[in-house]
Amino acid sequence: MEEYGKILVFAMPLFLILIIIEKIYGHYKGEDTSPNMDSVSSVSSGMVNSLKDVLGLSITLVSYDWIASKIALFDLQATFFTYFIGFIAIDFYGYWSHRLSHQINFLWNKHAIHHSSEEFNLACALRQPVSSFVNLFTFLLIPAALLGVPSKVIAITLPIHLFLQFWYHTKHIKKIGFLENILVSPSHHRVHHAINPEYMDKNHSQIFIIWDKLFGTFQAELETVPPVFGITRPARTWNPIRINFQHLWLLITDAWRVENWKDKFTIWFKPTGWRPENFEEKYPVTKITNVYDFEKYGVQYSKKLMYWSLFQAIITLLLISYLYNSIALIGLPNVFIYGAFIFLTVYSYTELMDTRKISVFWESIRFVFGIGLIFYFGDWFGMNQLFPFASYIIGGYLLLSWAVTVYFVSSNFEKETMIIAQS
Repeated sequence: MEEYGKILVFAMPLFLILIIIEKIYGHYKGEDTSPNMDSVSSVSSGMVNSLKDVLGLSITLVSYDWIASKIALFDLQATFFTYFIGFIAIDFYGYWSHRLSHQINFLWNKHAIHHSSEEFNLACALRQPVSSFVNLFTFLLIPAALLGVPSKVIAITLPIHLFLQFWYHTKHIKKIGFLENILVSPSHHRVHHAINPEYMDKNHSQIFIIWDKLFGTFQAELETVPPVFGITRPARTWNPIRINFQHLWLLITDAWRVENWKDKFTIWFKPTGWRPENFEEKYPVTKITNVYDFEKYGVQYSKKLMYWSLFQAIITLLLISYLYNSIALIGLPNVFIYGAFIFLTVYSYTELMDTRKISVFWESIRFVFGIGLIFYFGDWFGMNQLFPFASYIIGGYLLLSWAVTVYFVSSNFEKETMIIAQS
């Protein structure tokens, strides 16, 4: 918990700097691929996902350690060669877990968040799931376990493998020459994120594109078919927690409504998107049928709301950075209380971004919760030890946040709107 948190303290500013550089470069080139509200939603998703990981809010049904202890043929040491083998094994594991997430109905729920942005930029790489509470895919690491790759090597290599998938989420890098034949490139991954019929469910590889070529899921980006991004059942919200459970809720309601008991069971294991017969007519959901003719979500919003949302994301990043850097100081179980506050924070301000009036309710709960924590602990989780009056600053911020939320809702989110150019 503590070690991973400290890694993220360094990784998060780096990711943020690269996102800002991409934004500036896009503005300079006249091709801004990072609308502000979309980026705030993506960064917010990254924050709650990292929080879930740091707090260990998931379980592994069968651990890698246990598998390796039963089937390892060799006893490898943690050498450079072992890390290389581990990296290849993790990439193989990543391809198949990624592919299965696209192909099986109930598994799509944990991956839909990553595809939910209707843009393609570095920020959308941070859209990672909070809904994956159970790791089902450890068995895909059997090749590494057979070779006796130590669990320490796997544990270190997994986050490195994940971080290396950040850079290719961009429209600004077109092709990377001969490396297109070896590595997953921005061009390959644009295909993967596209909802064009020609591109659907292609290019599942994460670092080495060889897996798609080997298992028949490769598709090159076509000059005549510009990728259109998103999901065919659009999320229609900036709230990453809502997005995380939209598909699951549809499966639950469909399973409840269907009368055929076989369908109640098999719906979970059918191909992604499958619904019982006639359900599209009886219980329709919004679906994109023409990828070249649909309106992106949130293309109109008030400038003031956009600037406030950026401010909220920055403050939340600072609060979560303090948590990650002070896990030992805060201690158990208080880190989980802090984590609950962060989840509530993200839920509240992204509800406001969606211009939902119920955001006042959530912000009021957050205000009472936050002020209650200050009174209960005497300060903000030991922050007064770092600088005086921290509790007053946090309290003042909570009051300001509540007042601004009331202002936006009472003014009906303002009449003034800003139109985003559709890139």
